[in-house]
Amino acid sequence: MRSDTIATVPETKVNHAQTLAKVPLFSGLTEGELAFLLQRAVPRHYAAGELVFGEGEPCLGLYVVESGHIRIFKSSSGGREQVLSVDGPGSSVAELPVFDGGNYPASVAAIDDATLLFVSKQDFHALCLAHPQVALKVLRVVGARLRRLVGIIEELSFTTVRHRLASFLLRLAQREGKPTRDGIEVTLPASNQELASQIGTVRELVSRNLSRLQAEGVVRIDGRSVLIRDLKSLEAETQAPE
Repeated sequence: MRSDTIATVPETKVNHAQTLAKVPLFSGLTEGELAFLLQRAVPRHYAAGELVFGEGEPCLGLYVVESGHIRIFKSSSGGREQVLSVDGPGSSVAELPVFDGGNYPASVAAIDDATLLFVSKQDFHALCLAHPQVALKVLRVVGARLRRLVGIIEELSFTTVRHRLASFLLRLAQREGKPTRDGIEVTLPASNQELASQIGTVRELVSRNLSRLQAEGVVRIDGRSVLIRDLKSLEAETQAPE
């Protein structure tokens, strides 16, 4: 949207419009097409830990993250969770069930206080019929998610907990690490249980492997803050044969 157009609408609508324009599904849409979405997108607010929708529930529409972060996860009958993705502002979720008419294949919950924009299945279908390029972008987004899931399956099937923990710390360092004189500082998820869910293991093994890395001088742990002191050793962990 042009700035002169945005300036005539309330600030909350401006935020919604800016969020929608950042979503890969909707990139390249005209002002009129974005306006179609903006009129139909309903903001919904979620507290930290609150469920957005559960696995197996009928799909009513898709969501776009405007603020905060969400976790997409699967749960076992015994209560164990496997996190499939952690997404932030500008991400969309539930494109596939909106597209194929099935139920939600996984659960989604807010990690922190979050605002999501909800677009109903009917409105999204109308957009796809009017603008077929949106449907093609759904295929790209779903394809990227499939590649990510294949990577998760490969890690869970062929690597150790130590390897997965090292990979997680490296990704964290690349994404949001803060260089210091003594190494790279990163912040772990809120609990070892959450970290365990993200790398496909149990809390006890996360604690044990973090302690071993600290004893070996690879990292230094202070609460949820971790200083990666030996980046090369951590990288070697991910390259060593299993």
